[in-house]
Parts: sequence; C-alpha cells; structure tokens
Amino acid sequence: MTHWDVAIVGGGPAGLSAAYESARRGAGTLVIEKAEHPRYKTCGGGLIGFTTSAVADRITIPADDRVERARFTLDGRAAFTRSTHRGPLITMVRRAEFDDALRLAAEKAGATVRQSVAARSLEQTPDGVRIRLADGSEVTARTVIGADGSSGITARHVGVEYGQVDLGLEVEVPISAARQRYWRGRLLLDWGPLPGSYAWVFPKGDLLTVGVIAARGNGERTKAYLRSFIDRVGLTGIEPVHDSGHLTRCRTESSPLRNGNVIVAGDAAGLLEPWTREGISFAVRSGALAGAAAADGDLPRYEREVAATLTPSMRAGTTLLAAFTRHPAVFHTLLRTPPGWRMFERFCQGETSFDTTIERFPVRQTLRRLT
Repeated sequence: MTHWDVAIVGGGPAGLSAAYESARRGAGTLVIEKAEHPRYKTCGGGLIGFTTSAVADRITIPADDRVERARFTLDGRAAFTRSTHRGPLITMVRRAEFDDALRLAAEKAGATVRQSVAARSLEQTPDGVRIRLADGSEVTARTVIGADGSSGITARHVGVEYGQVDLGLEVEVPISAARQRYWRGRLLLDWGPLPGSYAWVFPKGDLLTVGVIAARGNGERTKAYLRSFIDRVGLTGIEPVHDSGHLTRCRTESSPLRNGNVIVAGDAAGLLEPWTREGISFAVRSGALAGAAAADGDLPRYEREVAATLTPSMRAGTTLLAAFTRHPAVFHTLLRTPPGWRMFERFCQGETSFDTTIERFPVRQTLRRLT
C-alpha cells in the first residue's frame, strides 16, 4: 500500500498517539519511524498525571518507579523534603519501553508502523501529500502528521517558530542495590545557578537519570553545572550507561500548526511546558488531537483544540518561567509552604494545570510582584 488516509512522520509519543486515534477511527494509518523500537531516547522519563490519564485506556504503563517523595534544594542549599499520600507524584519510565508499548497499542488499533526508514521530504499535491523516503520509495497520504521533533522536516515544512530554546544535558548511571533502596520512590530537584535552570535525579530501578536544563547559549556553564551536581549527589566516577544532550524548543503562540494538509504535534510543533520543559504530556495530548482531526478530515479543528486546551498552559508556563528566572529563591520558599506544595502536588498528579493555578487571586498577585 502506497496511499494512506493518514501518514505520520515520527514514532514517538506524539506520533504513536496520533496513529492510535487515527486508526481506531477507521482511517488507513501509516507511521514512518527512522529508528527501530525499542530505542533509547534522551528524556527524564517522568510521567505526570496528564500523561498517565491520557494513555491509561491503551497501555499498561511500564513503570520503573512511582515517586512519592520530592527533595528540593536551591543550588545545593536550603534542602527540604515533601511527601504525598494521595498516589504518586510522578511515574518513572524508560522511554524505550514506554514508546514501544505505545507502538504496540497503535498497531493493535490498526496502524501500520514502518521502522528503520527516514522521511526525507514532503510535497503538497492536489490529492494530499507525497513523502519521499530515504530508501528511494514514496508514499502519499491525504493528511500528514509531523511528529519528528523540532529539528525534523515537518516542522520546517509547516514553518514552526520557536520563542524559547533550552539545552538539556543528561546521564543515566547504574547504581548499587543500596543506592536503589535509598532512591526508590524519591526524586531530587535543584534550582540552579543559571537563569531559569534546574537539575534533577529520577529513579528508574537499577539506574538514575541525572540531568540539568538551562537556556541555550550557556553551554559550558550548563556542563559545569551538571558536573558539580553529579559530584554533589555522590555519583562522580560512575561510568554512565548513556550520556547525551538535546535542545528543547518551545513555540511562539502565533506559530503555525498547519501548512495545507500537513499538521504538526508534540516537539515538532514546539508544544511543551515552558517552565518545567515537560513535553510528554503535550506530546500524547496533541498527538491524540491531531490523529482524531486527521481521521475525521477536519484539520482546522486541530488548530482550535490546541489553542483551547494546550496554549493556555503554555502561556502560564511562560509567566512562571519569567518569575522563576528572576526569583528562584522565592519559588523555593513558596514550595516549602503547605499551599505551595499542594499546588505542585496537584499539578504533578494532573488535578490542575498552571493556567488554572495562576488565575487564583493570591498566586496572580504574587506573580505580578515577581515579574
């Protein structure tokens, strides 16, 4: 088969969520993925409540840990720990296993996933879109969904504009049984010395994912922050299983999501939360919206739904990042208070979004003073 109702470029959470929704609506659905599942992906791997609820109807989440305790530090100082008694704050997964589970669900719904082949170019035609592949073959589709990341061909084709670009650095290190017992159910977040930066330690069974993120342009200082953070948490000298970096790109609010019969979702659309740079929940939600709209032949609906459901949270995240960049110590202090912790807990568990949170009068007044 060379002509499809819906062709999806990229087989990550956004693309596979789109494939699941498209296929289960009866559309002939193809996913084109340059790698082969299961494959490693640089990612903290923390699923918040918005993600777990979005995928619960199609997969059993392959959890390595469920975090119930969070320790916070301010560049290594002023440490405090908070616990939740209402279910996990974050569910930890390894992306290779999580993405592969999404692939199996998409295939079970009826999608075809073609792996180990890259899409090289797109061309709009009177009947839809032609995709040229790296092996020299072509496929055509009524609609193409781009889910191949912010540096992929679909983002360029649509003309996605990014207003915020950050550099994330991450290592995954093997740990002893004793360290596994210590870190089980526990994470660490450190508000860093660079503007808008923070670091994390996430537990994944016999591995710890340790990383930092900061605005692009501070590469050497970001590397130095990661080295000092690794030393601070007692992991210096352990050979990493993975050592990688990536850029996260957040769209401007006016950035296009569609060019003709091509729409973009997830990272390809620049959809992520600007303060935490959390992207998996935006990927699975935008992917599902894109897949449903493409199957139904109503691409403008996708643009409207993103504007209604995801853009307000991104706008709120931009406001929070601006205040956090200027006053990280104030954020640290507020998180220590019962109301501050409760807001953070409710966000992680998917009970509230940042746009709802900042509309509360005390929060709105505080942010006005900080910005």
